[in-house]
Amino acid sequence: MSEYLDSYRGKTVLVTGGAGAIGSNLCARLAELGAKVVILDDLSSSYEWNIPKASEIMFVKGCVTDEVCLKRVFNEDPQIVIHLAAFFANQNSVDFPERDLHVNGLGTLRLLQYSRMNRIQRFVYASSGCSIYGHAAPLPLREEFMSMNLSTPYQVTKMLGELYGNFFANNYGLKVVKARFFNSFGPGEVPGQYRNVIPNFIYWALKGMPLPITGNPDATRDFTWVGDLVDGILRAGFFEAAVGQEFNLASGREISVGDLAAAINRLTDNPAGTMMAAKRRWDNKSRILASLERSSKVLGYQPRMQFEQGLRRTIDWFQANWDNIDRSASFLGASAAVRGQVTETS
Repeated sequence: MSEYLDSYRGKTVLVTGGAGAIGSNLCARLAELGAKVVILDDLSSSYEWNIPKASEIMFVKGCVTDEVCLKRVFNEDPQIVIHLAAFFANQNSVDFPERDLHVNGLGTLRLLQYSRMNRIQRFVYASSGCSIYGHAAPLPLREEFMSMNLSTPYQVTKMLGELYGNFFANNYGLKVVKARFFNSFGPGEVPGQYRNVIPNFIYWALKGMPLPITGNPDATRDFTWVGDLVDGILRAGFFEAAVGQEFNLASGREISVGDLAAAINRLTDNPAGTMMAAKRRWDNKSRILASLERSSKVLGYQPRMQFEQGLRRTIDWFQANWDNIDRSASFLGASAAVRGQVTETS
């Protein structure tokens, strides 16, 4: 077993947002590695049925802003905190900016405060590569570039979390690593009004519906397999050279939204095709592509999943969990065209 994986055996790891798509996969992997896992999640955008079932995993239902819940989970003496919980994502934050600030801003601040008081060995913060760089950054996106011209409250509060992490690192010596995620996909993400494009496309394709593309079908994204992200997170929680730095965790490849829709329709045998929907005001990125130079050099991070293989495995998960997914998916009764307008691709 690689040294970074073996390091988690016997450790207690607090994962906020552990019931979500990335979190559930991460917690399952940590349990496999012999860690004790403590999940804090309020289930506001995730589901208890999606939490891995293992004796090594303890679930506490609650919000990252609730100090009673924070005292409960930190009483388990975690050595590592992986902060994934967030008010997700762009359109949601435009609709509810105060809640975005409360969860993403105050929630992150309180996690850092409790981590400092409990002398946490490592704090891994889930940032957003689709947020930090703004819309005019040169490609491929490199960690040293940051933009002050952001388009949504979610992007603002994701940067705020990085800045708070810098303060706690510089002022208190807390060992903080900032991981910038790019367009995660894979098993565990339930479709919904404010969810990512891939689970929504798969859901509608399996229902035989046309896939709504907002704006430009030639727009590209750096779609990243959730298992590759999990591996990057585990590396960020181990390597000493990672402390104080930011890392892109991505696939390092561009896939157009139009090609994505065509692939999903083909893999699900959906004859309904696609339809165009109005572009959202905040969606101003025509291309997204991450540089992996720093994450490869410092963390040894190398994404391995082939894109279509990842889509197939995600579709398999949908089919195996269809009853739970269909019951949990929520689009507030919107038409297909309106649903397309709130599908996240950034």
